[in-house]
Amino acid sequence: MDIFNITEPTNQKVPIIISSPHSGTFFPSDITPAFRSETINNPDDTDWFIDKLYDFAPELGITLITANYNRWVIDLNRNPESKPLYNDGRVITGLVPTTNFNGENLYINETPSQEEIERRIQTYYKPYHNTIERLLQDTKNTFGKALLFDAHSIRKMVPGIQDTAFPDLILGDNDGTSASEEIINTTYKALQAAGRDLTHNHPFKGGHITRSFGNPENNIHALQLEMAKTNYMDDSETQYDETRAKQTREHLIVLFKALINIL
Repeated sequence: MDIFNITEPTNQKVPIIISSPHSGTFFPSDITPAFRSETINNPDDTDWFIDKLYDFAPELGITLITANYNRWVIDLNRNPESKPLYNDGRVITGLVPTTNFNGENLYINETPSQEEIERRIQTYYKPYHNTIERLLQDTKNTFGKALLFDAHSIRKMVPGIQDTAFPDLILGDNDGTSASEEIINTTYKALQAAGRDLTHNHPFKGGHITRSFGNPENNIHALQLEMAKTNYMDDSETQYDETRAKQTREHLIVLFKALINIL
């Protein structure tokens, strides 16, 4: 299986790339036996159906890259040296997670060795990041600028991170450093117009992808949008809800049209 899929624009290309690093559901057969069976059968920290939610992107001229392997194989949105993204006491899963967000063990016995972690970095992590870097550079060469939009979702309640419900939408730009002020303001206003519960850089300000690729001084911008799964899934957060998803997609299309306009 390919490590990721790239869906090219079906209309005139625009300088935006959407990344979905956590929507993958597959586990390589060579490491599957090491995981607890209930883990493999229900990888609950997955950004379920985010790739489906954003599949309108190519029609707008946007390039879409989506991971195929699950984040529990290796987390493509973590620092390759496993440096924590936050230091406020929340549960932070590592580059190669050994627990889920609620601290439950993923593996039956032994956790991956450093040698195995390095193998996964070379096999899964670096190809994804190298491809994003290439896509951004090619886009900048064509347009003089590029925007990477990292798309995520999360359960409404994750006690391991915080003991209250998450807002509907969380825009992250690493405290205003990963994108230009104009792009940030345009995004925030478009999301605000959707009438959803919206926060900015709290409790998430962007993961490693946003922080490492965002370089507005070099005309490469990066944003992260985290959303509660109930924006497009049912109340159990296990099934895609066509009605909710349709409304959310409409709001996202308005957002991306606004971004295309200013870019």
